[in-house]
Amino acid sequence: MMEKTVQQMFAKRRTNYTLGKDVTLSQEEITARIEAVVREVPSAFNMQSGRIIIAYGSAHDTIWQITKDTLRAVVPAEAFANTEKKIDSFAAAYGTILYYDDTDVVKKLQEQFPLYAANFPTWAQQANGMMQYALWTLFANMGLAANLQHYNPLIDEALASKFDVPSSWQLIAQMPFGQPLSQPGPIEKLPIDERVKIVF
Repeated sequence: MMEKTVQQMFAKRRTNYTLGKDVTLSQEEITARIEAVVREVPSAFNMQSGRIIIAYGSAHDTIWQITKDTLRAVVPAEAFANTEKKIDSFAAAYGTILYYDDTDVVKKLQEQFPLYAANFPTWAQQANGMMQYALWTLFANMGLAANLQHYNPLIDEALASKFDVPSSWQLIAQMPFGQPLSQPGPIEKLPIDERVKIVF
């Protein structure tokens, strides 16, 4: 029964672009549950290089204003309306998680274990991906919704300056989350036998 419940939890996690701010959970409860999940995310050599910033209120709004201003400078004017609409949909969410890797942690392990030095950046990214998936699943099962964005490295410097981000933190992804205003439609999945091979 437990395995089926876990599978159902994973199945709830979907990309949702229609997010709102009407969230009944308190920021304290959301934060506590995020922290509990981050604490349990595994990583190679227990490196724990993943870092996050949880942005609520004006900090959340600032992330997407910075993103919009940055893109306005690089996206052709005739195409910016669509870009602005997309960014506004992220700003309409309740909050944002910024995902980072602490490169100092990675470098220290590279020095400590030179035989595996080339692998540590990849392992750090894998662990960060697990953290993203775990929190995305958490949101879905808290009655919230989220999507994952990658406007780095365009916005890295501005966010680092605004939020006093340590220089060793590398921005990996941005996850707006909030009230689900609609349900995502069905998504096409490959036949599972194309992705899973069983050997004896």
